[in-house]
Amino acid sequence: MTILLFGITKDIVGSPTLSFPTSSLSGKRMPSTVKELKAYLGKTYPELNKLNALAVAVNNSYADDDHVLNSYDEIALIPPVSGG
Repeated sequence: MTILLFGITKDIVGSPTLSFPTSSLSGKRMPSTVKELKAYLGKTYPELNKLNALAVAVNNSYADDDHVLNSYDEIALIPPVSGG
């Protein structure tokens, strides 16, 4: 699973992308939903929890928290955007 990071999320993580290994490689269970992924990332990178909103896109489409993830998905974390 590849996670693309934009804006402040890229700054928080320190990289424009993250790779999440499948459970067979790491011995850990991969998050199965967007909600589980957000919880995992918030635990790993606590500064993400301070964002007032964080949209998630899976394979180029916005996804709700209950969206089921697959190991081949491309995920994007989209932080709040300010502007005028």
